[in-house]
Amino acid sequence: MSDKTMSADEAVSRLESGMTVGIGGWGSRRKPMALVRALLRSPVTDLTVVSYGGPDVGMLAAAGRIRRLVAAFVTLDSIPLEPHYRAARERGAFALTEVDEAMFLWGLRAAAHRLPFLPVRAGLGSDVMRVNPELRTVTSPYEDAETFVAMPALRLDAALVHVNRADRRGNGQYLGPDPYFDDLFCEAADTAYVSCERIVDTAELTKEAPPQSLLIKRHTVTGVVEAPGGAHFTSCAPDYGRDEAFQKRYATTPWAEFAARFLAGDEQAYRAAAAGEAT
Repeated sequence: MSDKTMSADEAVSRLESGMTVGIGGWGSRRKPMALVRALLRSPVTDLTVVSYGGPDVGMLAAAGRIRRLVAAFVTLDSIPLEPHYRAARERGAFALTEVDEAMFLWGLRAAAHRLPFLPVRAGLGSDVMRVNPELRTVTSPYEDAETFVAMPALRLDAALVHVNRADRRGNGQYLGPDPYFDDLFCEAADTAYVSCERIVDTAELTKEAPPQSLLIKRHTVTGVVEAPGGAHFTSCAPDYGRDEAFQKRYATTPWAEFAARFLAGDEQAYRAAAAGEAT
């Protein structure tokens, strides 16, 4: 079995401008922020980003790295609308494909199963169809003859996700109350990079939680990054909650000022600056 460990910068060095990148987590929960910060340190740009969006989208949008966003929402949870995303969207900085949450899920499932689309009821009778005129419907070939939205597969060049634990081979484990859809992001992608709070031996993975918590399978993973606190300032239950004070600072600070203060250096510099903010 191969050792897939690498640094966040090494993982991002494998990405290229123009790629379609899926980012796991949900809103301001268990986002792979160490990988996002590494992406911001890189020259990679012109991305199509696929995400249940949070500060990952806000930061990349504010930095001008996004060409198109595919999302069901972009929120900080305790702050309903991500402010840096909103500002970038209002100035027309990128194209947006906005779909229903269930449509988004079915797009990931279709990609994970290498299907061109999957039928879904979500979206019918809503403005989703109006604002996405490229979407098509299909009719059931059976007796019911029901009409569905044909949600196209959300195929990804690369996926970035964060979990609580992983081994060196790429098996990833969540310990919190919600797996979100990180496994589907990895399965929908040609390459997947998993950051984690701690790398452990494979045998240790089932000592803290049952086998069902092994959300991500090694055959879907390209690289593993040990990144303690790697979801900060989003939550990574049960290891830590969301840093609400820091999130408020992020949300209320002009982007250029925030980036200069917290994102100008490497990950160690970010942690030191964030720790200084807390004190």
